[in-house]
Amino acid sequence: MEFTIGGRLEVRIAPADVGKRVSVRRVTGDGSDGSKFTDTVGVLTSWNNGVLCVTPANAESVRIAESSLVAGKVVPAAPARRRGPAASFAELARVTARAWPPVESEPLGDWLLRASAGFTRRANSVLPLGDPGMPLREALGRVREWYAERGLPAYVQTATGAEGAQEELCAALEEHGWRREVTAEVRIAALAPVGDLPAEVSRVRLDRTAGAAWLARYQRVGTPGPEVTAVLRGGPSVWFATVPGEEGEAPAAIGRCVVDGRWAGFMAVEVAPVHRRRGLATAVMTALARQAMDEGASAAWLQVEADNEGARALYDGMGFATHHRYHHFRPV
Repeated sequence: MEFTIGGRLEVRIAPADVGKRVSVRRVTGDGSDGSKFTDTVGVLTSWNNGVLCVTPANAESVRIAESSLVAGKVVPAAPARRRGPAASFAELARVTARAWPPVESEPLGDWLLRASAGFTRRANSVLPLGDPGMPLREALGRVREWYAERGLPAYVQTATGAEGAQEELCAALEEHGWRREVTAEVRIAALAPVGDLPAEVSRVRLDRTAGAAWLARYQRVGTPGPEVTAVLRGGPSVWFATVPGEEGEAPAAIGRCVVDGRWAGFMAVEVAPVHRRRGLATAVMTALARQAMDEGASAAWLQVEADNEGARALYDGMGFATHHRYHHFRPV
């Protein structure tokens, strides 16, 4: 990370740069332990009363005293991606939302309040894709009331790490006492390489509905209620994949794919513990990818929690690269 001009460290950012992606270096110690400086890269989300707020891709805002700055500069809005299809944050946000539709929703300006009897945060959180039409404090009060009326905790889903994402909203939520509870990566890839993987797809069965056997393997719920099947079956063109298990057992593996124009979204890929490391997850995704290509899709996306190392390694091998991250904020 280079900050120098002619050998001198320079601070080349100002309050007018709020909203831009910056890289800053600040003093954090006396240098006795070799850790005198700390570097932070993220969106400059505020600069007030001598304090800067920089929000990195992980959505944990960093407050920095202006007096501690030794260098700073504006950097490109997002690192160049070396692989995967071209996609904007706005496009992906809408595609991913359509693939996991709520049972109930209500607009709040350009925000969408979503509820599904508590089944997953994605289907029970606010999707804020613009202006709520009122001051943020008032909007968040309405959000809390709306979810309380349904006996649900209030969540706001935000995104960071891509041009046009919501670092400023993340910082504003923190200022209003909301805290990040979970983070996931949205990854994208070309679809054809996934469909071309050498996998034993002959064992994979594809259906339009999630039958009892499929639901028996699905680990996100115990006994699925109507809200579960409503969310799972929602979307433009939905497919469910099943690898049968032994007689009388739940399936060895399952998966779900939603085809939406050029996009194929992969979700709920699960393998029974006794059947892992046998290529079944790859077989499920390959079979679904081939079906999606038959419907005209050419790009793939999926979501994986940031701490799921096994899944992240699998998707790395398939060519998926992180496009942005999304987070769920909840009031403390």
